[in-house]
Amino acid sequence: MAAEGLHSLLPGDLSAVPSEVPRALLAGTRVLTTGHASPDADAVGSALGIALALEALGARVETVFADPVPAMYDFMPGVERARTVVSPDLEPDLIVVCDGDVSRTGAVLADNAELFGRVPIVNIDHHVSNAAAHGTAWIDPDAAATCEQATLLLPSLGLRFDAAGGDIAQLLTAGLVFDTANFAHSNTTPRTLRAASELVAAGAELPMIARRIYRTKPNAQLKLFGRVLARLQTAVDGRVTWSVVTLEDFAEAGAAQEQAEGLIDLLAQSASADVAILFKDLGDGVRVSIRTRDDGVDATRLAGAFGGGGHARAAGASHEGPFEVTRDAVLGLARQLLDELPAA
Repeated sequence: MAAEGLHSLLPGDLSAVPSEVPRALLAGTRVLTTGHASPDADAVGSALGIALALEALGARVETVFADPVPAMYDFMPGVERARTVVSPDLEPDLIVVCDGDVSRTGAVLADNAELFGRVPIVNIDHHVSNAAAHGTAWIDPDAAATCEQATLLLPSLGLRFDAAGGDIAQLLTAGLVFDTANFAHSNTTPRTLRAASELVAAGAELPMIARRIYRTKPNAQLKLFGRVLARLQTAVDGRVTWSVVTLEDFAEAGAAQEQAEGLIDLLAQSASADVAILFKDLGDGVRVSIRTRDDGVDATRLAGAFGGGGHARAAGASHEGPFEVTRDAVLGLARQLLDELPAA
């Protein structure tokens, strides 16, 4: 696809794509695409979007995640094809890891360590914390989502944005909407909006996608949110807002664990908070989600201290041990990082 055929993206936007990435992708004939465990819309959209793109070019492709795709993404084209086990007869000659480093693929890596050890890997990711890129890597922290990178990639593969009957555009738009909170987060750049404009011009249904991701919730999920918001706590004179969701909460609300998605963004709406933290107490460990305000605490510093990562304004970590111990350690470090900020 020639640069002059672009609707909104600039030729300079496409120059962000390293030439070795499309070259490596085009060399694959039997391809495995994957993303991080507990996949979100950006992982699903980029892994499936790239799968459809390579299929359009004649490759055989499977998309596999460590966990099933959450039901909230059932509107995304092709989610029914996502698997949790690699077909024995696929025998991939290329692995594409999207929206995280290889270690974040969880059971996909653990169950296929031999494959990952000998098959070429392309790693496409936008997380600044990805310091363990494998194989041919394109790590672009300036991208709001891996789906933004995948959008930029399509022309270098010789594909139109409406390829695969518009399904690729739908998938990539979902990832953009999710990772930017419908283009409201500070990670949204002019290039992000130009990429979204290309996808909408190609037929992506932006209003429907935004509604399904951010304004459609089952009653069980609303009950779950109510339980967690009812125990909201503050620390550091209100500059930290936090709460916890427990296994009992999921059971009492009749909600699936994936339906905790969005809780952290509600906590982050606190008028007083510079840092919002959601603890998910899983019994044998704690998942920590973090949001911070612009020009405030770097969320990757807080998450990184507990083995996690992400972005400056949105990060997360998983930590073994009792909830109370993890809570006190995370809140203590949040206080320290706030104290280190220059006075307003």
